[in-house]
Amino acid sequence: MAARRLPPGALSLKQFLRRQQVLQLYRKILRAIRDVPAEADRQYLKDWAREEFRRNKDATEEDAIRMMITQGNMQLQELQRTLKLAKS
Repeated sequence: MAARRLPPGALSLKQFLRRQQVLQLYRKILRAIRDVPAEADRQYLKDWAREEFRRNKDATEEDAIRMMITQGNMQLQELQRTLKLAKS
Protein backbone atom coordinates (compact mmCIF):
# COMPACT_ATOMS: atom_id res chain seq x y z
CA MET A 1 0.00 0.00 0.00
CA ALA A 2 1.49 3.33 -1.06
CA ALA A 3 1.94 6.06 1.53
CA ARG A 4 -0.18 9.14 0.93
CA ARG A 5 1.59 12.42 0.65
CA LEU A 6 0.06 15.64 1.91
CA PRO A 7 -0.08 18.46 -0.59
CA PRO A 8 2.34 21.32 0.08
CA GLY A 9 0.95 23.68 2.69
CA ALA A 10 -1.42 21.10 4.17
CA LEU A 11 -1.64 20.96 7.96
CA SER A 12 -0.71 17.88 9.92
CA LEU A 13 -3.34 16.48 12.27
CA LYS A 14 -1.59 18.05 15.26
CA GLN A 15 -1.46 21.46 13.55
CA PHE A 16 -5.10 21.16 12.52
CA LEU A 17 -6.22 20.40 16.07
CA ARG A 18 -4.12 23.24 17.50
CA ARG A 19 -5.63 25.60 14.89
CA GLN A 20 -9.10 24.53 16.01
CA GLN A 21 -8.18 25.33 19.63
CA VAL A 22 -7.01 28.80 18.61
CA LEU A 23 -10.17 29.51 16.61
CA GLN A 24 -12.35 28.26 19.46
CA LEU A 25 -10.52 30.55 21.90
CA TYR A 26 -10.93 33.52 19.55
CA ARG A 27 -14.68 32.90 19.23
CA LYS A 28 -15.08 32.53 23.01
CA ILE A 29 -13.25 35.81 23.59
CA LEU A 30 -15.41 37.66 21.05
CA ARG A 31 -18.58 36.19 22.60
CA ALA A 32 -17.48 37.27 26.08
CA ILE A 33 -16.75 40.77 24.80
CA ARG A 34 -20.38 41.06 23.66
CA ASP A 35 -21.38 41.19 27.33
CA VAL A 36 -19.27 44.30 28.04
CA PRO A 37 -21.81 47.05 28.76
CA ALA A 38 -19.97 50.12 27.43
CA GLU A 39 -19.73 50.39 23.65
CA ALA A 40 -16.31 52.09 23.75
CA ASP A 41 -14.90 49.34 25.99
CA ARG A 42 -16.43 46.66 23.79
CA GLN A 43 -14.82 48.15 20.68
CA TYR A 44 -11.46 48.54 22.43
CA LEU A 45 -11.49 44.91 23.55
CA LYS A 46 -12.51 43.66 20.10
CA ASP A 47 -9.71 45.61 18.47
CA TRP A 48 -7.26 44.35 21.09
CA ALA A 49 -8.28 40.70 20.58
CA ARG A 50 -8.09 40.96 16.80
CA GLU A 51 -4.68 42.60 16.93
CA GLU A 52 -3.29 39.99 19.35
CA PHE A 53 -4.44 37.11 17.16
CA ARG A 54 -3.22 38.80 13.97
CA ARG A 55 0.15 39.55 15.52
CA ASN A 56 0.68 35.89 16.41
CA LYS A 57 -0.86 34.27 13.34
CA ASP A 58 2.49 33.23 11.90
CA ALA A 59 3.70 31.47 15.05
CA THR A 60 4.80 27.91 14.31
CA GLU A 61 6.64 26.73 17.42
CA GLU A 62 4.42 24.24 19.24
CA ASP A 63 5.44 25.27 22.76
CA ALA A 64 4.92 28.97 22.03
CA ILE A 65 1.47 28.32 20.58
CA ARG A 66 0.47 26.20 23.55
CA MET A 67 1.67 28.92 25.92
CA MET A 68 -0.30 31.59 24.04
CA ILE A 69 -3.45 29.45 24.17
CA THR A 70 -3.02 29.00 27.92
CA GLN A 71 -2.46 32.71 28.39
CA GLY A 72 -5.49 33.51 26.23
CA ASN A 73 -7.67 31.16 28.27
CA MET A 74 -6.53 32.83 31.50
CA GLN A 75 -7.35 36.27 30.07
CA LEU A 76 -10.75 34.99 28.96
CA GLN A 77 -11.47 33.66 32.45
CA GLU A 78 -10.42 36.98 33.97
CA LEU A 79 -12.74 38.86 31.59
CA GLN A 80 -15.62 36.52 32.42
CA ARG A 81 -15.02 36.92 36.17
CA THR A 82 -14.90 40.69 35.83
CA LEU A 83 -18.14 40.75 33.84
CA LYS A 84 -19.81 38.46 36.39
CA LEU A 85 -18.78 40.77 39.23
CA ALA A 86 -20.01 43.82 37.32
CA LYS A 87 -23.44 42.23 36.89
CA SER A 88 -23.87 41.38 40.57
